[in-house]
Amino acid sequence: MKYTRFLLLTLAVASLICSCKKDKEENPLSYYVTPYPYDIVSVEEPPASNEIRNVIFLIGDGMGLEQVSCAWVLNHGKLNLDNMGVVGLSRTYSLSDLITDSAAGGTALAVGQKTANSHIATDPEGNPIPSMFVKAQELGKKTGVVVTCLMPDATPSVFCSHSDNRYKYDEVVDGYAKSGVDFIAGGGLDYFGKKRKDARNVAEEMARAGYAFAQTETEMMEAHLPILALLADDNLPVSLERGDLFRHMAAKALAELSANSDNGFVLMIEGSSIDDWLHENRIDLAMEELLDFDRVLGDVLQWAAADGHTLVVVTADHATGALTLQDGDLAEGRIGVGFGNDSHNGIAVPYYVWGPGRNNFGGILENAELGARITSCIR
Repeated sequence: MKYTRFLLLTLAVASLICSCKKDKEENPLSYYVTPYPYDIVSVEEPPASNEIRNVIFLIGDGMGLEQVSCAWVLNHGKLNLDNMGVVGLSRTYSLSDLITDSAAGGTALAVGQKTANSHIATDPEGNPIPSMFVKAQELGKKTGVVVTCLMPDATPSVFCSHSDNRYKYDEVVDGYAKSGVDFIAGGGLDYFGKKRKDARNVAEEMARAGYAFAQTETEMMEAHLPILALLADDNLPVSLERGDLFRHMAAKALAELSANSDNGFVLMIEGSSIDDWLHENRIDLAMEELLDFDRVLGDVLQWAAADGHTLVVVTADHATGALTLQDGDLAEGRIGVGFGNDSHNGIAVPYYVWGPGRNNFGGILENAELGARITSCIR
């Protein structure tokens, strides 16, 4: 009997080993080493009790803890995210699905209320819900969005527009024209004109209404508020091609918003394309987008440290790709990863907080509660 049990156990183990080898052969790991490692910033965090005048909210689309862990290895064990002293977890499910999409996930963060998938700052019945930008504007603060995606994509739109369907692009773009947002920078020029069903050119309409309309980085850098910078027909070029454009967009937003308001500002910055390349299971491009996002965060932290009155919050709307870090070398900055799918997952994502007001955060929160707490810090 003992021999039989031993034999069965041996066969089971052998079968498992063969199965694992087969799975590894059929699903080989994707390896990557970034050609552009960088030094992180060193900043002194202001007292938590300082008055909050500005809020900068950075969202890494698709950036779960697994993605951050991979980027940390690629940059030889350091990220600007390491400066963030308060860390917690955000649960991302929507009212309609355990696995959120970016519209519902972003809405929860922007308005402090959960909704159903596909909804842009509306409740499940389609009723508009004001984002944190509305509160900021009522208090006389400036507002801005900086993204690497097309402007009518889900995350920037939940701060600036409303729709019961994220793919009603004409309706979403119309919301930008009505939003009163002072600094708008990203891609998606075609969606403001060429791709519209009604043949309107909303970009030109916004220019006639007073926006400085920029189509190049040079034009953006020379413009003054209010600014509409649509720097690509669709999404911006990938990180490896666009150079420091994302950093320059964020720096310009900080300069313009801070110089033109005595009451402070609220700025949302999204690393949009992290998610896009995770959907494609392209670890190389996804990681370069995340590392570029972290470089932008470093710039933001340096600015905020000099200011002393700026709350900085970083999180994700969800994680993407069912990513697993299975191999690599910290000294070499090399990773080997596997993907479980090409879509989102329901794992809680980290959030990070720095600066005055940080004592309002910590622990496990619903994404809507995280959004509500950020909104409560707009004063």
